[in-house]
Amino acid sequence: MIPNSNQIPHQSRQKCVSCGLVNTGSDETCRRCGSPLGIDDSTDLRPDPEAPEAGSPKKRGLLKRLTWIAGATLIALLICYVSLLISSDGLQPDQREKVQQAIAVLELHGFSREVFILKHLTVFRGTDNWWNRYIGHRDAYAATNFPFEVVTLYPEFFSVPVDDNERAAVLLHEASHLTGGGEEAALGSTWRNKQRLGWTADRYKQTRLWYATEQLTRAQFPYMFQCGADGQSDCF
Repeated sequence: MIPNSNQIPHQSRQKCVSCGLVNTGSDETCRRCGSPLGIDDSTDLRPDPEAPEAGSPKKRGLLKRLTWIAGATLIALLICYVSLLISSDGLQPDQREKVQQAIAVLELHGFSREVFILKHLTVFRGTDNWWNRYIGHRDAYAATNFPFEVVTLYPEFFSVPVDDNERAAVLLHEASHLTGGGEEAALGSTWRNKQRLGWTADRYKQTRLWYATEQLTRAQFPYMFQCGADGQSDCF
Protein backbone atom coordinates (compact mmCIF):
# COMPACT_ATOMS: atom_id res chain seq x y z
CA MET A 1 0.00 0.00 0.00
CA ILE A 2 1.35 3.36 -0.95
CA PRO A 3 1.13 5.78 1.92
CA ASN A 4 -0.85 8.99 1.43
CA SER A 5 1.48 11.87 0.64
CA ASN A 6 -0.36 13.96 3.22
CA GLN A 7 0.66 11.43 5.94
CA ILE A 8 4.40 11.40 5.00
CA PRO A 9 6.62 13.30 7.43
CA HIS A 10 7.72 16.65 6.05
CA GLN A 11 11.41 15.77 6.10
CA SER A 12 10.85 12.70 3.86
CA ARG A 13 8.90 14.56 1.20
CA GLN A 14 10.31 15.81 -2.08
CA LYS A 15 8.58 18.47 -4.10
CA CYS A 16 9.02 18.34 -7.87
CA VAL A 17 10.48 21.59 -9.17
CA SER A 18 8.84 21.01 -12.57
CA CYS A 19 5.18 20.33 -11.74
CA GLY A 20 4.99 20.96 -7.97
CA LEU A 21 3.83 17.44 -6.97
CA VAL A 22 4.94 16.30 -3.51
CA ASN A 23 6.61 12.90 -3.77
CA THR A 24 7.98 10.55 -1.13
CA GLY A 25 11.56 10.70 0.03
CA SER A 26 12.37 7.38 -1.63
CA ASP A 27 11.20 8.50 -5.06
CA GLU A 28 13.96 9.31 -7.51
CA THR A 29 11.68 10.67 -10.24
CA CYS A 30 8.42 12.60 -10.07
CA ARG A 31 5.39 10.37 -10.21
CA ARG A 32 3.51 12.87 -12.34
CA CYS A 33 6.02 14.30 -14.86
CA GLY A 34 9.01 11.97 -14.49
CA SER A 35 11.50 14.77 -13.67
CA PRO A 36 14.50 13.86 -11.45
CA LEU A 37 14.01 14.52 -7.75
CA GLY A 38 16.43 15.20 -4.95
CA ILE A 39 17.97 18.28 -6.60
CA ASP A 40 18.15 21.24 -4.29
CA ASP A 41 17.18 24.09 -6.57
CA SER A 42 17.45 26.74 -3.90
CA THR A 43 21.10 27.33 -4.71
CA ASP A 44 20.55 27.17 -8.45
CA LEU A 45 17.70 29.64 -8.35
CA ARG A 46 19.46 32.03 -6.01
CA PRO A 47 20.93 34.94 -8.03
CA ASP A 48 24.70 35.14 -8.09
CA PRO A 49 25.66 38.61 -6.84
CA GLU A 50 28.89 38.50 -8.84
CA ALA A 51 27.29 37.37 -12.10
CA PRO A 52 26.15 40.06 -14.56
CA GLU A 53 22.43 40.62 -14.81
CA ALA A 54 20.75 38.83 -17.69
CA GLY A 55 20.23 41.11 -20.64
CA SER A 56 22.53 43.88 -19.31
CA PRO A 57 25.45 44.84 -21.59
CA LYS A 58 28.88 43.73 -20.45
CA LYS A 59 30.89 46.66 -19.16
CA ARG A 60 34.20 47.36 -20.86
CA GLY A 61 37.31 47.30 -18.73
CA LEU A 62 39.32 50.49 -18.19
CA LEU A 63 42.23 49.20 -20.27
CA LYS A 64 39.93 48.40 -23.21
CA ARG A 65 38.38 51.85 -23.02
CA LEU A 66 41.75 53.56 -22.97
CA THR A 67 42.95 51.41 -25.86
CA TRP A 68 39.86 52.27 -27.89
CA ILE A 69 40.27 56.00 -27.19
CA ALA A 70 43.98 55.92 -28.07
CA GLY A 71 43.29 54.02 -31.30
CA ALA A 72 40.53 56.39 -32.35
CA THR A 73 42.75 59.41 -31.61
CA LEU A 74 45.64 58.01 -33.64
CA ILE A 75 43.37 57.32 -36.59
CA ALA A 76 41.97 60.86 -36.46
CA LEU A 77 45.48 62.36 -36.30
CA LEU A 78 46.64 60.20 -39.20
CA ILE A 79 43.70 61.31 -41.35
CA CYS A 80 44.39 64.95 -40.52
CA TYR A 81 48.12 64.55 -41.28
CA VAL A 82 47.45 62.96 -44.66
CA SER A 83 44.95 65.72 -45.50
CA LEU A 84 47.62 68.35 -44.83
CA LEU A 85 49.94 66.69 -47.33
CA ILE A 86 47.26 66.09 -49.96
CA SER A 87 46.06 69.70 -49.85
CA SER A 88 49.55 71.16 -50.40
CA ASP A 89 52.46 70.82 -52.82
CA GLY A 90 56.01 69.72 -52.12
CA LEU A 91 59.18 71.69 -52.70
CA GLN A 92 60.92 71.99 -56.04
CA PRO A 93 64.36 70.33 -56.36
CA ASP A 94 66.27 73.63 -56.15
CA GLN A 95 64.22 74.61 -53.09
CA ARG A 96 64.96 71.31 -51.36
CA GLU A 97 68.66 71.89 -52.00
CA LYS A 98 68.54 75.30 -50.29
CA VAL A 99 66.76 73.78 -47.32
CA GLN A 100 69.41 71.08 -46.99
CA GLN A 101 72.17 73.69 -47.16
CA ALA A 102 70.52 75.71 -44.38
CA ILE A 103 70.19 72.59 -42.23
CA ALA A 104 73.87 71.86 -42.86
CA VAL A 105 74.69 75.30 -41.40
CA LEU A 106 72.76 74.44 -38.24
CA GLU A 107 74.58 71.10 -38.02
CA LEU A 108 77.93 72.83 -38.45
CA HIS A 109 77.21 75.07 -35.45
CA GLY A 110 76.12 72.27 -33.15
CA PHE A 111 72.31 72.50 -33.20
CA SER A 112 72.01 68.69 -33.14
CA ARG A 113 68.52 68.47 -31.68
CA GLU A 114 67.07 70.93 -34.19
CA VAL A 115 68.92 69.22 -37.04
CA PHE A 116 67.49 65.83 -36.08
CA ILE A 117 63.95 67.23 -36.02
CA LEU A 118 64.35 69.06 -39.34
CA LYS A 119 66.05 66.14 -41.07
CA HIS A 120 64.06 63.16 -39.85
CA LEU A 121 60.71 64.34 -38.46
CA THR A 122 59.75 67.30 -40.62
CA VAL A 123 57.91 67.35 -43.94
CA PHE A 124 58.52 70.54 -45.95
CA ARG A 125 55.82 71.87 -48.26
CA GLY A 126 55.89 74.68 -50.82
CA THR A 127 52.24 75.79 -50.72
CA ASP A 128 49.61 76.29 -48.03
CA ASN A 129 47.53 73.34 -46.88
CA TRP A 130 43.86 73.65 -45.91
CA TRP A 131 44.73 74.40 -42.28
CA ASN A 132 46.97 77.34 -43.17
CA ARG A 133 44.41 78.68 -45.62
CA TYR A 134 41.69 78.44 -42.99
CA ILE A 135 43.68 80.11 -40.21
CA GLY A 136 45.57 82.57 -42.40
CA HIS A 137 48.90 84.10 -41.42
CA ARG A 138 50.74 87.35 -41.42
CA ASP A 139 53.60 88.04 -43.78
CA ALA A 140 55.96 85.22 -42.94
CA TYR A 141 58.81 83.17 -44.32
CA ALA A 142 57.40 79.87 -43.05
CA ALA A 143 54.51 78.32 -41.15
CA THR A 144 54.54 75.24 -38.92
CA ASN A 145 51.68 72.84 -38.20
CA PHE A 146 52.36 71.33 -34.77
CA PRO A 147 52.17 68.47 -33.79
CA PHE A 148 52.16 67.16 -37.35
CA GLU A 149 55.70 68.46 -38.03
CA VAL A 150 54.70 70.01 -41.35
CA VAL A 151 56.56 73.19 -42.33
CA THR A 152 55.38 75.33 -45.23
CA LEU A 153 58.12 77.46 -46.77
CA TYR A 154 56.88 80.52 -48.64
CA PRO A 155 58.64 82.14 -51.62
CA GLU A 156 60.10 84.80 -49.27
CA PHE A 157 62.11 82.09 -47.51
CA PHE A 158 64.07 81.52 -50.71
CA SER A 159 64.25 85.13 -51.98
CA VAL A 160 64.62 87.45 -48.96
CA PRO A 161 67.45 85.85 -46.90
CA VAL A 162 70.82 86.79 -48.37
CA ASP A 163 72.51 83.42 -47.73
CA ASP A 164 72.28 80.01 -46.08
CA ASN A 165 73.00 81.49 -42.65
CA GLU A 166 69.88 83.61 -42.77
CA ARG A 167 67.78 80.70 -44.00
CA ALA A 168 69.26 78.67 -41.15
CA ALA A 169 68.03 81.36 -38.74
CA VAL A 170 64.51 80.96 -40.13
CA LEU A 171 64.67 77.17 -39.74
CA LEU A 172 65.99 77.58 -36.19
CA HIS A 173 62.89 79.68 -35.50
CA GLU A 174 60.60 77.02 -36.97
CA ALA A 175 62.38 74.24 -35.07
CA SER A 176 61.16 75.87 -31.87
CA HIS A 177 57.58 75.66 -33.19
CA LEU A 178 58.13 72.02 -34.11
CA THR A 179 58.77 71.23 -30.45
CA GLY A 180 55.61 73.03 -29.36
CA GLY A 181 57.02 76.49 -28.68
CA GLY A 182 54.91 79.56 -29.39
CA GLU A 183 55.92 82.65 -31.36
CA GLU A 184 57.51 84.38 -28.36
CA ALA A 185 59.57 81.32 -27.48
CA ALA A 186 60.73 80.96 -31.09
CA LEU A 187 61.73 84.65 -31.34
CA GLY A 188 63.60 84.57 -28.05
CA SER A 189 65.41 81.33 -28.82
CA THR A 190 66.52 82.51 -32.27
CA TRP A 191 67.78 85.85 -30.99
CA ARG A 192 69.71 84.31 -28.10
CA ASN A 193 71.41 81.83 -30.43
CA LYS A 194 72.22 84.18 -33.33
CA GLN A 195 75.87 84.60 -32.27
CA ARG A 196 76.34 80.85 -32.08
CA LEU A 197 74.80 80.54 -35.52
CA GLY A 198 77.10 83.22 -36.96
CA TRP A 199 74.15 85.49 -37.72
CA THR A 200 75.62 88.69 -36.31
CA ALA A 201 74.94 92.41 -36.60
CA ASP A 202 78.32 93.22 -38.16
CA ARG A 203 77.45 91.06 -41.17
CA TYR A 204 73.67 91.17 -41.43
CA LYS A 205 72.48 94.39 -39.80
CA GLN A 206 71.40 95.85 -43.14
CA THR A 207 69.35 92.86 -44.32
CA ARG A 208 65.55 92.73 -44.37
CA LEU A 209 65.43 89.56 -42.31
CA TRP A 210 67.66 90.99 -39.58
CA TYR A 211 65.66 94.23 -39.40
CA ALA A 212 62.29 92.46 -39.20
CA THR A 213 63.50 89.96 -36.59
CA GLU A 214 65.09 92.68 -34.45
CA GLN A 215 61.93 94.82 -34.46
CA LEU A 216 59.73 91.87 -33.47
CA THR A 217 62.15 90.78 -30.76
CA ARG A 218 62.44 94.32 -29.33
CA ALA A 219 58.65 94.50 -29.09
CA GLN A 220 58.37 91.12 -27.33
CA PHE A 221 61.54 91.21 -25.18
CA PRO A 222 62.60 94.82 -24.48
CA TYR A 223 64.90 93.63 -21.67
CA MET A 224 67.12 92.00 -24.29
CA PHE A 225 68.07 95.47 -25.52
CA GLN A 226 69.00 97.18 -22.27
CA CYS A 227 72.72 96.49 -22.26
CA GLY A 228 75.79 98.56 -23.15
CA ALA A 229 76.87 102.01 -21.96
CA ASP A 230 73.67 103.59 -23.26
CA GLY A 231 71.41 100.88 -21.82
CA GLN A 232 69.80 100.36 -25.22
CA SER A 233 72.14 97.90 -26.88
CA ASP A 234 71.55 94.26 -27.72
CA CYS A 235 72.44 91.94 -24.86
CA PHE A 236 72.98 88.93 -27.06
